[in-house]
Amino acid sequence: MRDRALIGSWIRRFLLEHLVSDRNLTRNTQASYRDTLLLLLPFVSQAQKRPIDRLMIDDLSPSRLRSFLQYLEKERGCSGATRNLRLAAIHSLAKFIGMRSPEHVAWSTEIRAVPFKKTPKSSLTYLDKPEIDALLKAPDLRTPQGSRDYALLLFLYNTGARVEEAAHLTIDAITWSSSPAVRLVGKGNKTRSCPIWKRTADICSNPLSLDATPRSSSFSTAAINH
Repeated sequence: MRDRALIGSWIRRFLLEHLVSDRNLTRNTQASYRDTLLLLLPFVSQAQKRPIDRLMIDDLSPSRLRSFLQYLEKERGCSGATRNLRLAAIHSLAKFIGMRSPEHVAWSTEIRAVPFKKTPKSSLTYLDKPEIDALLKAPDLRTPQGSRDYALLLFLYNTGARVEEAAHLTIDAITWSSSPAVRLVGKGNKTRSCPIWKRTADICSNPLSLDATPRSSSFSTAAINH
């Protein structure tokens, strides 16, 4: 019974089994949950004056969790959004333990009752066409790096892909045909297909062929029509 009260074995199952096999979360989400525990466990260990490998589930009390959240904001300078992100990971851990250990249901309920902090929602912004044109004209096409940057900016503008999606893109995700398209994998491993303009496909396949080509976004309408 005492082993089931130790939090270490539960955390191992949570990180290596639940997040990976049961929920199939992305690597970034898994890393975020892990980083939360990297901060939480030493904090609780120091407060309880107990080694991390001997921490009990009940050592993480609601009051201790609130102290940890204050520590994140006041001492580590985390924003309210980051504070809520860390709390969401701890809520998930508490739910995982409570669903598999009936003797800890009450503890799980108390931990999950610690509320999120209200944070202002940022307004969505966008670039007007002249701003897009200026952005596309910024790279120096006389250099390999400038050609690469232009190809990437054009791809992002064409597809609306997130930077992370573009960074993890592989060649086989692009269909090089008369109707070029790209397969993007977003948050939650959700996949979507996006058509790409012929000009985008040409430049992405050979970014060094950009000598003296027009770089404004004015080609977009024609490219879509084709």
